[in-house]
Amino acid sequence: MNSLMPPATGERAPARAAPSATEAGSAGSTDPIYVTRPYLPPLEEFVPYLQEIWKRGTLTNNGPCHQELENRLAEHLGVGHISLFTNGTIALVTALQALRITGEVITTPYSFVATSHALLWNGIKPVFVDIDPRTLNLDASKIEAAITPQTTAILPVHCYGHPCDTDAIQSIADNYGLKVIYDAAHAFGVEDAGGSILRHGDLSVLSFHATKVFNTFEGGAIISPDAKTKRRIDHLKNFGFVDETTVVAPGINGKMSEINAAFGLLQLKHIEQALARRREIDAIYRRLLAGIPGIATIEGNERHSNHAYFPVLVGPDYPLERDALYALLARHGIHGRRYFHPLISEFPMYRGLPSAAPENLPNATRAARRVICLPIYPDMNDSDVTRITGIIRNPH
Repeated sequence: MNSLMPPATGERAPARAAPSATEAGSAGSTDPIYVTRPYLPPLEEFVPYLQEIWKRGTLTNNGPCHQELENRLAEHLGVGHISLFTNGTIALVTALQALRITGEVITTPYSFVATSHALLWNGIKPVFVDIDPRTLNLDASKIEAAITPQTTAILPVHCYGHPCDTDAIQSIADNYGLKVIYDAAHAFGVEDAGGSILRHGDLSVLSFHATKVFNTFEGGAIISPDAKTKRRIDHLKNFGFVDETTVVAPGINGKMSEINAAFGLLQLKHIEQALARRREIDAIYRRLLAGIPGIATIEGNERHSNHAYFPVLVGPDYPLERDALYALLARHGIHGRRYFHPLISEFPMYRGLPSAAPENLPNATRAARRVICLPIYPDMNDSDVTRITGIIRNPH
């Protein structure tokens, strides 16, 4: 496919921020290390994209960059239909609207709050179900017991990019006539044995926020199974307009701008290099953390991972409790995150729900009290990882 955008003028600058493991080994420092940093290709490569946008004068409304990014992402991800959005939260809100979801939706308490907030914004009652203690994804074996006559859908999350038990979830949905919308915010490029995990369910929703492995500054997308569904979603994200004088749905303004789409086109040129570096860092972490009593890593069953996060669970065999280790790392300038603590079900707008009671969610409660996501991003040096794991191995 021919690109609408020109290549960078002059000599192509080398991509920043993805050194190999051998190149990075001696480049560490004592500077603060945060849980993530956005991958930013060389600025000079972005300038020609901006120049073309200035020349055309089209900043939004399904412009050339927007159209090309949809096409290229569909090809890259191995999906048939994709609709770009201004962010992942608006995409999730719209996905629920597109499938006309009402009543109650079964979901996980172990996620970012946007997952459940999208339900409240649609007037839908979240029903929380506990997670699997190994994968930290929604436990499919507990879904049936939570179904009521008001249940219309299941909203699972591919937590940390590790696939849910999609076969079991779909079987339950088929038996009870429920829709399935996957919050796939963490799952860009992840594949299971059959291909992209974005093909599962009725819809999948991506986030392209700055913290994600693929970002458009801010952005998101909905993966649709067919052209008819994509048309409805595209109408909903543009106020319901079909043409200048025809409005067919109470839509919202969820469109991605041309500048965001252009940045996404540039990001796609570098994504494999960035993912390769994440894979190297993940492998170093696993090697250096192996054998530390009380420190457990999370294993997924995906064929192709994006290594979006590196969570560890701090168990009772470790000499420090989770919050003490979190504080110790911070004193050394290492700023992990307790994703996901507190649980969504513990926030004021949810904790009054019967399904939010901690005794109903023992695995999620335990994980939220034990998890730390350690820093991982393409800019990291091997010696940064060695520094972090050295503190964990010798906390005193």
